[in-house]
Amino acid sequence: MYIDGFVIAVPKANRQKFIDHAGHADPIFIEMGATRVIECWGDEVPDGTHTDFRKAVQATDEEDVVFSWIEWPDKATRDAGMARMMAPDNMDPRIDPAKNPMPFDGKRMIFGGFAPVVQLEQE
Repeated sequence: MYIDGFVIAVPKANRQKFIDHAGHADPIFIEMGATRVIECWGDEVPDGTHTDFRKAVQATDEEDVVFSWIEWPDKATRDAGMARMMAPDNMDPRIDPAKNPMPFDGKRMIFGGFAPVVQLEQE
């Protein structure tokens, strides 16, 4: 398994716009080989003493934190899928910022790819 993780600040007023945006863009990840996409709106995101999710994305009082991840069967599938999806000469219109603009400031998005080292599941 391979995981892409994301933390973003989304204006509270854009909650439905964010959900709509994800509804258009997220199916592409599944088409490209992802096994699951999860988008989570912050419900209990405490302020920390030194750091926290809100500080990490410079969220304002008018914004909530969204924590998302994409599960892939392996890194090779993820790399191939992302390459196909982001090809400049073949960009899917569902992720074209001109046609499906992000309802948040993408410059403050934190993202990265992660290789699981411990996995525990209920049987």
